[in-house]
Amino acid sequence: MSRAKSESISSSTNATTRRDFLKKSTLAGLTMGLAGVAPGIYVNPVRAAEASRSPNEKLGVGAIGMRYQGSVITEKARLYGDIVGIADVDRHVREQARASFGSTPQIYENYLDLLEQKNVDVILIGAPDHWHTKMLIDACRAGKDVYCEKPLTLTIDEGKKLRDVVGSSNQVVQVGTWQRSDHRFRLAVEMVRQGRIGNLKRVTCTTDKNPTGGPFETRKVPEHFNWDLWQGQTPDVAYIPERSHYTFRWWREYSGGKMTDWGAHHIDIAQWAIDSLPVEINGRAKYPDIPNGYNVASDFQADLKYANGVELLIRDEGRRGILFEGDEGRIFVNRGSISGAPVDALSSNPLGREIFNVYDNDNLDRPERVGKLDAIINHMGNFFDCIRSRKQTISDVEGQHRSVSTCHLANISMELGRPLKWDPDEEIFLGDEEANAKLSREQRAGFETV
Repeated sequence: MSRAKSESISSSTNATTRRDFLKKSTLAGLTMGLAGVAPGIYVNPVRAAEASRSPNEKLGVGAIGMRYQGSVITEKARLYGDIVGIADVDRHVREQARASFGSTPQIYENYLDLLEQKNVDVILIGAPDHWHTKMLIDACRAGKDVYCEKPLTLTIDEGKKLRDVVGSSNQVVQVGTWQRSDHRFRLAVEMVRQGRIGNLKRVTCTTDKNPTGGPFETRKVPEHFNWDLWQGQTPDVAYIPERSHYTFRWWREYSGGKMTDWGAHHIDIAQWAIDSLPVEINGRAKYPDIPNGYNVASDFQADLKYANGVELLIRDEGRRGILFEGDEGRIFVNRGSISGAPVDALSSNPLGREIFNVYDNDNLDRPERVGKLDAIINHMGNFFDCIRSRKQTISDVEGQHRSVSTCHLANISMELGRPLKWDPDEEIFLGDEEANAKLSREQRAGFETV
């Protein structure tokens, strides 16, 4: 029976992930790196190809992973396209998701079935972190444009692979680091780059502490939940409900804790303003020793030095947000505010019209000065605008690979308990093979990213 049929006819099983139905792409590197981005907040993107689709033609959207953030991004995407397919390893979740869209989308247990559908033009990835890279690569090789939730990768080597595959596919990819589309964060970065706090010296990113919990009981896998498929590349272990759904974030097997959860947002903005890449990392952390319990750091901090001399401090206590410090002033920004003397001075000394190079929906080639934006809707809107124009998104793969790599660098230094030196060009640690061994992880047979 064909895999292309909907779940009402055929449901995929564990073995379907082991079938290689996607053609391998020739590897090629991206040409735009973070350090090469021009000083404007939203740079003039690179045109990959002329749009081949009529602007009035509706795009078919398929969503993978419908719990929590996956449902949020799918709701946003329905403003721009038709939700025609949904994939989730939890039958209860996918059936509930289909019902929320008027029972119109076809539903699948295995995302590979969804990728085969010819009416799916766009893929949304809201699955757990350890699935992001493989799903994104598979979707690009299937000829789909992709919106992928953050963090982009589980390891640094995944990002290298992803960069090559996306670069050779010419697919449009947007990463869900939506703070890049928020007017407060954009304004803070632009002010730093325009010298409104003088020479940037230090940036402090403050997250929250990781939750602690456990020991948790192992349970029988629910009949409606494909635990083997959920685990993917990670080690096959006994089912513990707290390992899956939202709380997967607090297990090192599947994620990086707050460092990659909030850090993927805040460190991305910090690095956007710093306009350089780290060369030294000094992470410190304490880890819980609880059998069958959350195992990300209970306390953590990291100090990083960038090639241009700027310091980045990552802290797990304090007011959540980003503090930029220069030799002539300071700016603090988070999701609710932006403050500091340079911000107050904007009333008498505003930034010029050329600052916010944002492309509106009606004329994608003409930058416009914009005011307050709806952050999430605008971020999704930018993705669909770029699908139409074949331009680069505001949260592109190379920039987001570099941002989440910084999160991974901090976690690796924390795990090893010592300072590390990093070569951002070669993307290797200098003189530390133990650290270099952590650039990748062993992947379970049948779920490798190839």
